[in-house]
Amino acid sequence: MVTRQLSGEEARRIAVRAQLLDAERPRDLLEVVNRLTFLQLDPTAVIAPAADLVAWSRLGAAYDPAQLTAALERDRTMFEYKAQPTLVEGPVVIVRPVKDLPLYLEEMAAWPPPRWGDQRAWLAANDVFRRRVLDQLRDDGPLLSRDIPDTSAVSWRSTGWTGDRNVTQMLEILGQRGEVAVVGRQARARLWDLAERVYPPVHAVPLEEARRTRDERWLRALGIARPKFVGDAGIPVEVEGTKKEWRLDPEATADGFRGRTAILSPFDRLSHDRARALDLFGFDYTLEMYKPKEQRRWGYFALPVLHGDALVGKVDATADRDAGTLRVDAIHEDVPFTPAIHGAVDAELAALARWLGLAEVTRA
Repeated sequence: MVTRQLSGEEARRIAVRAQLLDAERPRDLLEVVNRLTFLQLDPTAVIAPAADLVAWSRLGAAYDPAQLTAALERDRTMFEYKAQPTLVEGPVVIVRPVKDLPLYLEEMAAWPPPRWGDQRAWLAANDVFRRRVLDQLRDDGPLLSRDIPDTSAVSWRSTGWTGDRNVTQMLEILGQRGEVAVVGRQARARLWDLAERVYPPVHAVPLEEARRTRDERWLRALGIARPKFVGDAGIPVEVEGTKKEWRLDPEATADGFRGRTAILSPFDRLSHDRARALDLFGFDYTLEMYKPKEQRRWGYFALPVLHGDALVGKVDATADRDAGTLRVDAIHEDVPFTPAIHGAVDAELAALARWLGLAEVTRA
């Protein structure tokens, strides 16, 4: 039963604070990933790779992409995993804090699930191939996929890019099973090794407890969310001006909120769920890089703009590294920008250019 109603302003401020986008910045990258629960490793770098842009929007100039590499490859405080976390469209490569590894081990051990019948059948038909891959990694790892011979008995069939890429497909499945893991990269190619040599020795949390804890962690990262994404986590609430029930992190509050201006990645969780962004912020946004040019309203890689507790517009910009500039092709104002908003957005663009090592911001 819903026993509490939030104003729209309260709900927005809770959501912004939960995503570490209020005036009180986090201290370091590990704090960011622990709170957000994951970073998405999308390689698109019109401005910067998604994970780096999300980290910069929280940490500012204190963030260096080398920190993420060190966390994954040296300190082992984070791990790379291909999964389908809530609110991520399709299987993607993500980074999670290693302290959350026990919450996924039971699910890994049962992979592929019954609904992934093609993978289950292919893995069973290639059990000898699987054991050969593991033996080679045990003897010679870490290895790139191209260092492992294809001795599959049955080829992987797909209409996508994975068709006949049997070594890559086997490593992907073994990675999701927790038998192998990414230990580093050479350029953009992944180095694979046995998971037992990459992951710390931890015990799996029972599946139902793990799912409950993951829902609670995800709700804390969002502050407020629909039940379909977080189950029974938190407490039921209503939000003024919206329909149906929301779930609220019981520790979340809008009290004492102080906002700031931030330029966000198109993959940022504050705005990535279109229905939630419309309900809470009145913000219409879709990543348009997959659309034909003539169908784009805001640009190939438009960056959402947060000001205080409002999503106020989008910036269509490109990092022109050859020219040494951050080129701004358009700023789309969802609400008329006041002089204060204009000044704050200009300051953030200048800060973004400095962080990228670009000399200036230019306007089309």
